[in-house]
Amino acid sequence: MRWQGGRRGGNIEDRRGMGGGIAAGGLGLGGVVIVGLIYLFTGQDVSGVLQTVEQGRGSSQQGQVGSPEDQAGAFVDVIGANIDDVWRTKMQGYQPPVVVLYEGGTGTACGTGQAAMGPFYCPADQQVYLDLSFWQELETSLGASGAEFARAYVIAHEYGHHVQTLTGTSQQVQRAQQRARGQAEANRYSVALELQADCYAGMWARNASAVSNGQVAVEAGDLEEGMRTAAAIGDDTLQRRSGRAVQPDGFTHGSSAQRVAALRRGYEAGDPAACDIANMG
Repeated sequence: MRWQGGRRGGNIEDRRGMGGGIAAGGLGLGGVVIVGLIYLFTGQDVSGVLQTVEQGRGSSQQGQVGSPEDQAGAFVDVIGANIDDVWRTKMQGYQPPVVVLYEGGTGTACGTGQAAMGPFYCPADQQVYLDLSFWQELETSLGASGAEFARAYVIAHEYGHHVQTLTGTSQQVQRAQQRARGQAEANRYSVALELQADCYAGMWARNASAVSNGQVAVEAGDLEEGMRTAAAIGDDTLQRRSGRAVQPDGFTHGSSAQRVAALRRGYEAGDPAACDIANMG
């Protein structure tokens, strides 16, 4: 993937080296997203995490805001800026999220973020949270691709959740889940939301070069590496990896085939309209 000549956004809050943080705030939809990611990426029991979330709101932590100088931080900055540039051309009134880099744990308005949860988006503060050590876990434990585009896909997916908050889609899904007649139906709404975020990631990738004069661009083989990662984090694949039988009613993010198809769909269309949530799932 080409990216090193891309525009720096400077919309990074770097909390690396600050140590774990204790967050405050009720779970809400953001907390559901966070807790769901524990299962998605690790298969861990979520009960202990739920007990660590305290009452109140906000976080006292504040990192350095700007453009990181190290290569890993610069990659996130450039990719994030390019995703923002694409969405500005696709969505009127788009406002970028802040991306928080942290290590181990950190405070968010949705609860305590922990590295084991993987990357996540908190709608309560409209920020994306990344512990960059997750890339290693993704590649070594889950068999995902180590290619740079595969990492960019994960970042773009979280930006997709930000777009869903800005458009009100996340809030609509939350209301539909509250009306659902059982957990299986509520999970289907969650799957649609996640697949739309995958589709949005593909849409970004298709438009990355056009908004950057080719400075950020998907190259030969990159899309296949992204789809390899999408397949590695499908619910059915993760259920099998944890030694359990595949249970579609328990899916919250979609099967490997669904996630691959959603990413491809967004890439081939290059238009967020192709990612209508009613057609996801």
